[in-house]
Amino acid sequence: MNEQNEITSEGELLNERGHLNYKGWARKPYLKYNRENIGKKWFRIKEWDYYAIMHPDYAISFTIADLGIMGIYNVVWIDFKEKNFVTGEESKLFTKGQTNLPISSEKGDIHYKGKNFKISILKKDNQRIINFDFSNFTKNSDISGELVLYQDPNMDTMVIATPWKNNPKCFYYNQKINCMPTEGIVKYVNKEYSFKKENSFAVLDWGRGVWPYKDIWYWGSASGIQDGVSVGFNIGYGFGDTSAATENIFYYDNKGHKLDQVTFHIDESDYLKPWKFTSNDGRFEMDFEPIIDRNSKVNLLIFKSIQHQVFGYFTGKVILDDGTEVKVDKLLGFAEKVINRW
Repeated sequence: MNEQNEITSEGELLNERGHLNYKGWARKPYLKYNRENIGKKWFRIKEWDYYAIMHPDYAISFTIADLGIMGIYNVVWIDFKEKNFVTGEESKLFTKGQTNLPISSEKGDIHYKGKNFKISILKKDNQRIINFDFSNFTKNSDISGELVLYQDPNMDTMVIATPWKNNPKCFYYNQKINCMPTEGIVKYVNKEYSFKKENSFAVLDWGRGVWPYKDIWYWGSASGIQDGVSVGFNIGYGFGDTSAATENIFYYDNKGHKLDQVTFHIDESDYLKPWKFTSNDGRFEMDFEPIIDRNSKVNLLIFKSIQHQVFGYFTGKVILDDGTEVKVDKLLGFAEKVINRW
């Protein structure tokens, strides 16, 4: 088992050579993303904010990403009952960071206006407010709405500073914020879809970094209520050097319980077959029952992305730091495998 190096004090993320000053994980974003010290060219810098908001019957996600060579801005609507999804997307070539994503996850707003899609994501006290409108989302309908995400200021999150072996100027600085109760309305196909704080929960994937040209990652996330208590988790691996810390954590009543290594067991001939998740120390053991595979494949010569983001239900057990066993029963979330060439 690896030692999990926890960062507990503030500092600059990068030194003047563009190398990480700190390697490990933290419960809060203590390190400043000092973009001016990045040691690689603009086309290697990858920055994004990704939100997924899940209701028991449907979900919506938003991606605002500036990958240097390309900006990607999308909305995905997922219907769990009908088992289908719709994606609306706009892109721009050679954005070079001009999307102006905030250097902090704790403050700063996002504004994007394209041909058919406009979105604002405002950070106000302990709320994240998403206003969006995507005209011609499908041939027959626009999609629009306002969602308010509530972030408990005392809740632990997963923040990680990950290096790459043999490539000291590559790094990934990331914060995952789970268990955000959400309320609001989405209007789509002449219907209003309601999200309420008691049954709808959001996750934010806030990522900033310098990546190698080819990479692969596995990521899983879930949030909800079990036996009247807020629970959730973040699991993942596949990129970078995680010898200082993994990004695996389980949240119970707003407190994070750090996990070591978790392995995804997938039948890649059919992503809708049941998955299993196991851990090297037996603290995280889950079965996963897929509902829908939100898959996509893009191949634009120098840019390639193959994604399988599978939504479904997690059932199993987790051992907390004090040895308490927590049962998880049909907790809604997703797990994914993504291959990039970017």
